Order: sequence, then C-alpha cells, then structure tokens
Amino acid sequence: MSDDEADPELLDFLRQHFQQASLAPKVPETQVLEGAEYVYDNSIDVALDYQSTKAAAAMIYDQMQKKEYSTKSWAAHELHPKAKDESTVAFIFTMDLLNFSFWSEKNEDERFAVEYKGKKWTGYWSLVAALQRALDEDIPITSSDFWQNEDEFTEEVLKHVFRSSTEEEIPLLQERMTCLREAGQILYEKYQCSFTNCIAEAGNSAAALVNILADNFPCFNDVVRFENRKSVRFLKRAQICVADVWAAFEGEGFGQFDDIDKITIFADYRIPQMLNILGCLWYSPLLDNAIRHKKLIETGCSWEIQLRGCAIWCVELLRREILKRHPKAKVNAILIDFFLYDTIKEREVEGQEEIPHHRTRSIWY
Repeated sequence: MSDDEADPELLDFLRQHFQQASLAPKVPETQVLEGAEYVYDNSIDVALDYQSTKAAAAMIYDQMQKKEYSTKSWAAHELHPKAKDESTVAFIFTMDLLNFSFWSEKNEDERFAVEYKGKKWTGYWSLVAALQRALDEDIPITSSDFWQNEDEFTEEVLKHVFRSSTEEEIPLLQERMTCLREAGQILYEKYQCSFTNCIAEAGNSAAALVNILADNFPCFNDVVRFENRKSVRFLKRAQICVADVWAAFEGEGFGQFDDIDKITIFADYRIPQMLNILGCLWYSPLLDNAIRHKKLIETGCSWEIQLRGCAIWCVELLRREILKRHPKAKVNAILIDFFLYDTIKEREVEGQEEIPHHRTRSIWY
C-alpha cells in the first residue's frame, strides 16, 4: 500500500467510532451555567470580588455546618408539605408555577400578607400559606383539572385563595391565573394531567426535567438575549421546581436525580442582594444608585441580566471554593441558594439589609 492510499482498517475503525458516538445517548444539560459565565465575561455593571468570594465561601460552609443544612431543612419548615407522595409533587408544581414577584414598596404592616394558623406570612411564604389555606378550605388549588375548569376556577376564586390580611393585593394576579390555565392544558394534552409523568419522562435526570419544563411550559421558559448571545437560559422557576422536589423527597422516590448538582442557584432578586452584602458582587455607580433608590429595572434589560447571570456564576465559584477546601462536603448550588435566601430573609426581619434588592416585576422570579 502506497503512502497516498488510505488504510482500510483505520478507516473502518474511525467509521465505527463516529457511528457509536452518534448513537450514544446525549447527556442532558440545562446550559444555565455556561450562559451565566458568558454574562459574567461580558458584564460591565456587575463584577466579582474574588477575595471576598473566598472569604464568603468559608463563612457559608461554616454556617451551613452549624445549622446542619441539608435536604431535611426544606421539609422542616412548618408550611412545606410533609407527605412523600403525589400530593406533595402536585403542591410543589403548583407552588413553583406561581413562585414569582412578591416584593412590595409598602412597609411590613401594609404589604400583601396571608393570615394562616394564627400567623402572618409575607413574600414567598405568603404563597405557600395561601395554598395550604386553600386546601384546608377544600379548594382543589393543586389540581390541574381544577385549573382547566373555567366555571369553577375563576379569577374571583383565585382572588379568594390569595386574599390578603392587608389592603394590598398579590401582584400579577392575572398572570398567575394564566400560568395555571396554560399548565393545566399542557398537562392534559401531554402528561395525563400529572406532573409525576414529567418526572418519569426525565429518567432520574434533574437537567432533563428542567428542559422538559422549559421546552413544554412557556411560563417556565426563562430565556433572554444578551450582547451577541441569542439565548441565555436562567430557568429560575424550572430549576427551583426540580430542586424543591429533590429536597422534599430527600433525593429519593420522585426526588431521585442522578445529576442534581447540575442545578445552579435560582437567579432572582434576593441572591444578588445577599452576595452584594457579602462583598462578592460589586455594582457600577449608576446601577448601585438605581438599586439603592429602588428604581424599577425592566425585565430583560442589560442591568437585570448582569445581576442574574453574575449571581449564578458567583455561587458556582463559591461552590467550587468550598469543595476545594472540603472535598467530601455534601454541598451544591441548591443548598447554598437555600442558605443565602434564608439568611437575607433573617436580615430583613432584623432590619439589617445594608442595600435593598433590585426591583424587577416579572413572572420569572
């Protein structure tokens, strides 16, 4: 055989190799982290402080160890469902369809709040309390069949579910109605009216379930365009839905996901706020001034995308730093997110918020 002739055995080997590669099942990826890194690399109004990030990683790990942060922390809250069955799956799906935009410019006594079992709940907890209260009143608010019934499930019924103990009503009520109606129709058409069938289709893959939610349910498809990148995926509520199932079932049964560490933090307004307080995130003077003066930042604008993308990337660096120092630590972005969120809420109650959270009104968070 001359030097110009191809080796038939080599050609056959290469042919078989590429054929096997093309037939190999694709590993599901959410692409959230790579989008966040792109945003960070191209941000001009939000920056990371690496020294502060290293210091924060040490503090976060220490505090998470002291507070014994784990999946058990989720179910330990008095409002979260405790049953390890389909009713909890339905509750979580409903909750995360509606898990957005609870902030208010009013003070604590005047803002939207839900009275439930002798306590007054605000923010995210007002949502959970309202759903639990509705179920106690025999309103089937977690049933997708109910969402589709236009005679029984009306705007007045939803207003009753979210009735406030103050004069302020829940923001974006009509958008919440739309999310439930739309999701109910999709569950009926594709998933036999049950979110458990979405979980089954994902095959124990957290990333696959996030993609199922984003690809099939428009209200979960939290995607933006930034600079030269047409698609930056944040998928806040899709990711938190998967994380909530994982935490509620403690990684077993419906919550068994073999790739749960692919889930990032949930890019909202609270995590950037906490990261800024810790000195991990820095803002340009213009952005800092807008946040401190509580100016509305439009959804999808450059500032908002930078805040969300850089927060995701910052927590990824925190996670890596913790694992670098403690290789056997059972920590992921989900647990760090839960910790940071709980911490900033504690500071809010104690009046220790050094800087407000940014103001963006949208269904994405």
